[in-house]
Amino acid sequence: MAFRCHLCEKGPVSGFSYSHSHRATKRVFRPNLQRQRIVVGSKTISAYVCTDCIKSGRAVRPPR
Repeated sequence: MAFRCHLCEKGPVSGFSYSHSHRATKRVFRPNLQRQRIVVGSKTISAYVCTDCIKSGRAVRPPR
């Protein structure tokens, strides 16, 4: 699975993790992705969507 949001293309970002002595080690910040059924155009697909898109309403759920 590619760690990327289907709607906003948010993906992993690299950075540093700092210890108490301020020693830096490389790490990866991954987006909070959830698998959801969403409406894209006129089709309903199952895709990985970030929680920002879910909360803002960009990820439209299909009607029941």
